[in-house]
Amino acid sequence: MAAWMQALLVIAVVVALHVPLGDYMARQLDGGRHLKLERAFYRLCGIDPDREQNWKHYLLALLAFTVMSIAVLFGLLVGQGHLPWSRGIGGMPWRTALHTVVSFTTNTSWQNYVPETGTGHFVVMAGLGVQAFASAAVGICAALALIRGLVRHDTEELGNFWVDLVRTVFRVLVPIAVVAGLLLIGLGVEQNLGGNHTFTTVTGGQQTLIGGPVASWEPVKLFSGDGGGFFNASSAHPFENPTPLSNLVEIVLMLLIPTAFIRTYGRMIGSLRQAWTLLAVVGILFALLLGAGALAQSGTHSTVAAAVGGQNEGTETRIGVPGSTLFGVSATASADGAGAASYDSFSSLGGGVLLAAMMLGEIAPGGTGSGLYGLLIAVLIAVFVGGLMVGRTPEYLRKRIGFGEMRYVVMYALVAPTVILACTAISIALPQDGAASMGNPGPHGLTELIYAYTSNTQSNGSAMSGFNGATDFHNGLMVVAMLLGRYVPMAFVLALAGRLAKQRPGVVTVGTLRASGINFITLATGAALILALLNFLPALALGPLAEGLM
Repeated sequence: MAAWMQALLVIAVVVALHVPLGDYMARQLDGGRHLKLERAFYRLCGIDPDREQNWKHYLLALLAFTVMSIAVLFGLLVGQGHLPWSRGIGGMPWRTALHTVVSFTTNTSWQNYVPETGTGHFVVMAGLGVQAFASAAVGICAALALIRGLVRHDTEELGNFWVDLVRTVFRVLVPIAVVAGLLLIGLGVEQNLGGNHTFTTVTGGQQTLIGGPVASWEPVKLFSGDGGGFFNASSAHPFENPTPLSNLVEIVLMLLIPTAFIRTYGRMIGSLRQAWTLLAVVGILFALLLGAGALAQSGTHSTVAAAVGGQNEGTETRIGVPGSTLFGVSATASADGAGAASYDSFSSLGGGVLLAAMMLGEIAPGGTGSGLYGLLIAVLIAVFVGGLMVGRTPEYLRKRIGFGEMRYVVMYALVAPTVILACTAISIALPQDGAASMGNPGPHGLTELIYAYTSNTQSNGSAMSGFNGATDFHNGLMVVAMLLGRYVPMAFVLALAGRLAKQRPGVVTVGTLRASGINFITLATGAALILALLNFLPALALGPLAEGLM
């Protein structure tokens, strides 16, 4: 009962807030005048904000910004010993720095270092925090380009990447960060520029507490899909997540922008019916994941679980099993990757649910921007299959979905399973370099390994702590997985957008497949589930399912 009451409260708040926020985002991101400060910024950077780009130029600008971000953040990490507020922490080794840079730039934020001892305050604020904003905005930019490809016709122009980036950061993300940061400070989240403070405990021992700009970092890591924690324990640490109420607020932050962006999509295409249809698909998928996770975590199959009435190992008592389960499902379904409990301590099937949420493509509701274009890919598959079933040319929003369009859709859908399974196979094939990092033998060790590369490829960043990714081998292989998993699908999305934008809109007839209503919701939900199951069922069967049946 406690689990479902918390879930219903979170869902009610998200659904209530997504309408005004989604409408606001549509007004700010869909055309309109440039603000004076924005024009000054464009002049300073030599950008013509009124010149639109085709998909190739849009992609080139996106990649150029990414390369620049990687270079700047790498310099900050390796040279942080010379920066202010470093707390005496020296520069990162270049291998760890490279992994961290790519991780935060791709919106993954997998941390192969201990944050308390690996980064100073300046790097957190000016480096990792900035990239949390930027990487989230890049995902939204790619989604905006796809929306324009669906709406526009007889053109190659998809907007201006630099304008989309600036507006997303300063008109949407920064205001939300300010409001949410003040709210979290009021709920007890730490915010200062202090260093390390050592205290004598009541038992006579010594304990060191670390101060820092946590409350200003926390909302950014949550609503951006970033997920990297100021502390190694992430949102299981009381300085990041002190109470059950703050836990619910943080869950809302993870789900809010991806859900509101669905409303933004409906406004931009001029059809709120489509928005509610997609929201229904997302709601069904999220409910299935949450129901399965809650059932797995409330199980009492083992002696200890039966005695205490739940899976309490690795769970913070102030949050409890229901709150931890809701947080975990929300973090993996929203591409955020934060943690309010130890995911390696989840039950076998509970960990499998978290893994399945990422393997689903993180579309329930997914990451900022990436969740929407991933969901639209599933919708286009449903449209194509549904059109063939009724013997009609598949169409969506009056755009024909033929061989050329489906080529990009299929290539998008194949990227994640190819990278995840290939990296897992390479690691297992090299036992001294790859498989040695598995903290447990048998199916659970395999689950840890698959979880690691699913998290990296799908830009999630959560981890099972038994897996040791801080080796030269995994640092390098994870960098490859993150780059391929993030930017190859974006390239296919932008190419698809460019192809759709050049089409002339078709005519809706009585034979056109309706992309709304209960039938289409069922079709789209089924397409998303079947696509994930066909790709990953063997891996799930060898890992969490096998362990759960032992």
